[in-house]
Amino acid sequence: MNKIAPSELILNPDGSIYHINLKPEHVSKNIIFVGDQNRVAKVAKHFDSIAFETQKREFKTITGTYKNTEFTVISTGIGPDNIDIVVNELDALVNIDLKSRTIKKEHTQLNIVRIGTSGSLQSDIPVDSIVLAKYGLGFDGMLHAYDCENILEKEMEDAFIKHTNYSSRKSRPYIVKNSIELEKKLISDKVFSGITATAGGFYGPQGRVLRLAVQDPNLNHKIDSFNFNGIKITNLEMETSAIYGLAKLLGHHAVSMNAIIANRANLTFSNDMYKAVDNLIEYTLNKLAG
Repeated sequence: MNKIAPSELILNPDGSIYHINLKPEHVSKNIIFVGDQNRVAKVAKHFDSIAFETQKREFKTITGTYKNTEFTVISTGIGPDNIDIVVNELDALVNIDLKSRTIKKEHTQLNIVRIGTSGSLQSDIPVDSIVLAKYGLGFDGMLHAYDCENILEKEMEDAFIKHTNYSSRKSRPYIVKNSIELEKKLISDKVFSGITATAGGFYGPQGRVLRLAVQDPNLNHKIDSFNFNGIKITNLEMETSAIYGLAKLLGHHAVSMNAIIANRANLTFSNDMYKAVDNLIEYTLNKLAG
């Protein structure tokens, strides 16, 4: 059995995995991702008990129990590059024997739910609402580093590229579907759903102009007017497509839930974004533990 080299699977002196500073016994099968490290405690305050917590860099983790269900909540920081680190290292904790550096024969499947904030692209999705991503649309290009052709929604990708006249100088947009099993747990008549777009940055990549001109000033309008068999692009953020792509490649379930704190179409912003996030946290925990 081939061993994974120390340069490829990096461990800390205490045996924990390099970036997120966790050992296998610290992680549950139910994972909640938040971007902001300060939001970890906002999720964990609902736990009935806490078993473990740690932090290294922006990666803060608390594992505990809510209504007899064990959860691990971890902050990923911002962007697809951080998602690449966190998802790969979480998978390694449950599917690689860290001592022998060999892949385990029996695969362990994780349930990964992102609780994030986002801006709506549709005028009929108001601030303070919740959006569940049926698909993740990635502009970041990160997933193309992997052999991913078999998980992509190529027909939808082609339609999007044609609709937007997407620049060939940019990385090809990729689209990945969520976990239907997790969606069934989390969907309700209180939740909007559609395609969540993932940008590789906050300013130019999301069409914001400060002092730099963007390559396509009309791209956001092209994005929000895209319609594929009745499915529209609902919102724009910086993590979902990377989570969906890596989770699917590694054999895990993933769904992204977003509290809408801004509406880019109406140019509105939530009057109390913290309350909107708290409502999403409570909603998600109750659905997952139910």
